[in-house]
Order: sequence, then structure tokens, then C-alpha cells
Amino acid sequence: MLIHPWDAARDDTEWQRWLAEHDFGQLAVNGAPGEPPLVQPLHFVYDPAAAHVLSHLARPNPVWKALEADPEVLLSVVDDYAFIPGPWQAPEGTPAEHGVPTSFYAAVQLRCTAHVIDEPRAKAALLQAQVEHFQPEGGSAEVVADAPPYGPKLAGLRVLRLQVNDVRAKFKYADGKPESVRYRIASGLASRCEDRDSGALKVQLSRMPPCQ
Repeated sequence: MLIHPWDAARDDTEWQRWLAEHDFGQLAVNGAPGEPPLVQPLHFVYDPAAAHVLSHLARPNPVWKALEADPEVLLSVVDDYAFIPGPWQAPEGTPAEHGVPTSFYAAVQLRCTAHVIDEPRAKAALLQAQVEHFQPEGGSAEVVADAPPYGPKLAGLRVLRLQVNDVRAKFKYADGKPESVRYRIASGLASRCEDRDSGALKVQLSRMPPCQ
């Protein structure tokens, strides 16, 4: 992933806060020789203090065999993306039709070493942590290894703990453009207000100086 200096995360806090609100991504696992990578969409929980990611998948998933051969993986998360029409990007003093269309997006890539958890009690505790993250309001029984309703189902799942070794984060929101162009783009996103425009606008504005 190409990251220009103006697209880089300003510090670890920026990408960590963004990742805390974007907990669905794609896990890329090296395939067998001559085969393409395996790419598995999944929900996950990122713990910055422990520098690891928790997730789980069904036991029949082909990812497990691939991880036995090579535990080095990449978790990719992309969101808050929007198409930016050319006229919004036109430099000041030039015809609007000379502007170059582009895409806005935020992307975080975590390079990790995968660890598979199969011990029932450890697996239950880690699954419970995931339930509490995604369902903080409660409403589901506790995940306990030797008790219903979930205990008997644990054999069909394996927990994945990804130890984070490196992070690459990109926030492509025209930070290299003059302020007047950036505010014009922000106004366009606010007016269009389609699909993921609001998310893209939120990230863009968080990286811009306040109006004077």
C-alpha cells in the first residue's frame, strides 16, 4: 500500500481510534505454493494494550490448514471511502472540468503472527470477550466451556489470536491539497450525503484545521 507523507496517520492514536470503530475486515493468509492467498472476511476485536486481535472461525475453514504451513498473515480494514468528482478537486483559478477525480478512504493493515486457540476454557474466555465487545448491552448467556447453551458448540469453532507485529495506516483525504480545495471537497461530501459520504467527511474534517 503506497502511503504518501500527507496520507500517513499522524500518530498511533489516530489509527487506533479509527480501528476501534471499524471492526470488520479481511484476513489474508498465504496460500499453498502456486495458489493465490486465502482471503477471509471476519469480525474482530483489536486490543491495543495487548497488541493483538481476537476472532474465531468455523473448524472446517480452509484457513486453518494454511496457517499451519505459514502463520504470518495480514488483516486489512478499509472503510469511510467515497468517490470524489473531478470538479471538486480543481485547483483554484482553473476550469472545474480540469479537476482530477479520485477516491477517499481510510485503510489500516495489520501484519500479524497467528496463534490458534483450541483449549476449551481458554477458547470460551476469548469468545466471551468478543461477545462483550460486539454486544455490550448483554442479552446472551455467558460462554462457558462445560455448560449450555454454548459449551457443546465450542468444538465446532477455533479461536484466532493475531499478534500484531507491524501496522501500516493510510488516511487519503486530500491533505496534500490547499485548504480552499479541501473545504470545497468537504462541502461537496456534506451536500451529496450518499453511501459512506458522512464517514468520509468525518475523517476528512478530523484532519483539517478549523475554519477561521
